[in-house]
Amino acid sequence: MRILGIDPGLLHTGWAVIESQGMARHYIASSVILPPRDLPLADRLAFIFRHVSELCDKFNPDVCSIEITFSNVNPKTTLILGHARAAAMVAVANKNIPIFEYEPNKIKKALTGAGHADKDQISKMVRVLLPVAQPKTADESDAIAIALTHANMAHFAQ
Repeated sequence: MRILGIDPGLLHTGWAVIESQGMARHYIASSVILPPRDLPLADRLAFIFRHVSELCDKFNPDVCSIEITFSNVNPKTTLILGHARAAAMVAVANKNIPIFEYEPNKIKKALTGAGHADKDQISKMVRVLLPVAQPKTADESDAIAIALTHANMAHFAQ
């Protein structure tokens, strides 16, 4: 099963593609989508949509796993993050790829055993589980973690 993991964000949308065969996990690729900051909101969302669509075409994932937006202290920030998440989800759904959603604490628990692990713990566990992966940013590392979460939880998610 080929999994596209997405860590949505308006300024940084992390993505990762892994393959899962039984208990084996294989790293394929990962990076970050970086919409230009000076673009209006609608254009940044279109940028995310186009890039996620291209990822789907290039890597042909069987499924997508994406982080569920958490409620932030600032409602405006939460809403804007939700827009970025929706742009990515519509791009994937438009390709008829099933989407599985995971809460941040479930991703952390699935990867580290602790639901309140920090970004450094996530990054270290990603490197332990997929030594070939060398994420350069927390967003990229989180996207790999989201893909790994689905690989580990797939038999429960169906």
